[in-house]
Amino acid sequence: MSDFQAITTDSPFTFACHPGVSCFTECCRELDLALTPYDVLRLKNHLNIPSGHFLDRYVIIEWEEKQLFPTYYLTMVDDGRASCVFVGTNGCTVYADRPGSCRAYPIGRGAALRNNSPPGETLVLVREAHCHGYAEPQRQSVADYLCGQGMDEYIRYNDALLPLVQHPSILAGTFRPSRKQLDQYTLALYDLDQFRRDMVDGRVALHRPMSPAQLAGIAGDDGALLVLGIRWLMQEWYGE
Repeated sequence: MSDFQAITTDSPFTFACHPGVSCFTECCRELDLALTPYDVLRLKNHLNIPSGHFLDRYVIIEWEEKQLFPTYYLTMVDDGRASCVFVGTNGCTVYADRPGSCRAYPIGRGAALRNNSPPGETLVLVREAHCHGYAEPQRQSVADYLCGQGMDEYIRYNDALLPLVQHPSILAGTFRPSRKQLDQYTLALYDLDQFRRDMVDGRVALHRPMSPAQLAGIAGDDGALLVLGIRWLMQEWYGE
């Protein structure tokens, strides 16, 4: 059972996770771990495999009619405990590039667009019965904790998606992606290596000259390519 406490970036809390904590890796089991595009980018590069291979091997894509967008879940091991495929006896085997939700734990974050302002965020502190990290003496602010966990880049790329998924026509209910457009969503955001090939070969294209940053994405900068994918979807879906 989980308890959620509303917090701010300045809120202090006591928490630490390390191999000496008795519950170490318990949070890596019996979970549904949804992956953001930037999570997949980091993981496929850590494993040095193409994005398409990563999706085929490690991701379960689920979509129901009531959903606007698919959910991309990391596969779990069939060991009776639904353990993360990347958890080992000594902890996370992809720790340097672990997903953002793993980094931020026990903090949860939501974000929403605001007119002419940075995205507004909602933060919660998650307390689960199995977690003994709260008994550790390390005290810090939420902002310092997230920074120390390397969340800055994850937040930046995740928030870059907001104009696409929280577009006014989405919020007004006047636009709903078709199945073809959802395939575009998977291609441009999750299958970056195929998206790059399609851009190079001219199968997909922007309707305006590319900026130096966008060209860097084509040349090999996956972060820039992800932003380019968002730009392309904005063009294809909303004509922007």
